[in-house]
Amino acid sequence: MTTVDMSQVDAFAAHLLRAGADALDEGEKVVSKGGLNVKTRARALAPHGPHTPYYRDSIRYDIERGAASVQANVGADDARRQWGLSNILEYGTADTPPQPHFTPAADEEEPRFYAASENLAAWLVERYG
Repeated sequence: MTTVDMSQVDAFAAHLLRAGADALDEGEKVVSKGGLNVKTRARALAPHGPHTPYYRDSIRYDIERGAASVQANVGADDARRQWGLSNILEYGTADTPPQPHFTPAADEEEPRFYAASENLAAWLVERYG
């Protein structure tokens, strides 16, 4: 009969669980900041005039956190006035040109989001290496 001491394996498993929890907690902060930045910039870029007085206020973001992922959703909230103009304004129609505001806002945020994600990854490696 052979006896195996699994205490170090168990300690390492607990260590990895803590790392995963920290990755989700801190990742949620990174994703939330990115979502807020995209929402703010999209509102600034969104068309505003006599035909779209409420549209900018319909632009919102929310965070969804799963067991192993976090994502931000940025868009027009269907509970707000003029939310239905979102795709028409972003992509245009046969009669009106597009007035992109979500795509440029996301494109502007992308390098900041990647930098924050890289910083988080470096912190996790340093802490849990």
